[in-house]
Amino acid sequence: MAISIDDIIENFALLDEWDDRYRYVIELGRTLPPLPDSAHTDANKVQGCASQVWLVTHVTPDGAGGPVLTFEGDSDAHIVRGLVAILLALYSGKTAREILATDALELFERIRLRDGLTPQRSNGLRSMVERVRAEAALADAA
Repeated sequence: MAISIDDIIENFALLDEWDDRYRYVIELGRTLPPLPDSAHTDANKVQGCASQVWLVTHVTPDGAGGPVLTFEGDSDAHIVRGLVAILLALYSGKTAREILATDALELFERIRLRDGLTPQRSNGLRSMVERVRAEAALADAA
């Protein structure tokens, strides 16, 4: 069972030191199930990230609620893999409309994670969020 976004937010509230937050993000990355090699394709690669990041989207029609999206992800960088884990906890299993109504960047501000990220990692994070939102918009329009 993957950790919930509420648990992640709660755990971040307990960590004051940036080093502890950094270690926790890396720990979260270790909880991601491995992505099969076959999923490490250009189509799944997130553009705009300095590290290599792959996101796989699964869309399930759900009648009146609209399509539900689940995600799998991976990165070749430990910290980025942790950021992927947080995004998956936030977005995976939600409807396209819920995803479009959720501001991940605001969440990263609230848990005081963005202030410790390099500009490159912040841009990569933005690219990952945009990719998830684009997938949700596509699914919602279908």
